[in-house]
Amino acid sequence: MAKWLLKSEPDVWGWDAQVAKGDAGEEWNGVRNYQARNNMRTMAVGDLGFFYHSRSGLEIVGIVEVCATSHPDSTTDDERWDCVDIKAVRPFVQPVTLAQIKTDPRLENMALVKSSRLSVQPVTEAEWDIVCALGKTKP
Repeated sequence: MAKWLLKSEPDVWGWDAQVAKGDAGEEWNGVRNYQARNNMRTMAVGDLGFFYHSRSGLEIVGIVEVCATSHPDSTTDDERWDCVDIKAVRPFVQPVTLAQIKTDPRLENMALVKSSRLSVQPVTEAEWDIVCALGKTKP
């Protein structure tokens, strides 16, 4: 099972909105970056991801699960763009900030640090465990 980090601006689509969708989940749509799209195309049902509040907050606030594999993004007629569906699994007990991640030498190679603008990015198993521990949250 692969691990991911998915970014959203909390004033556009935040953790509470994701939780409100329940087990049905919601499309992770609107992504218009080829690398992020390609990452979604490799996702499998059951893959887990960090839900990251970008722009304001700048913190990981929860864990989501992929509940539908890549399919056409309903927000466009352009065939190039796909999305997956995700559902909320659990919130972080303590959000993990970008500042914490950047100052932890164990996370210096994390995509969030190296490719900070990428909206859908892979997370290694080691990074997953470290971030969950920082957030006092079950991996």
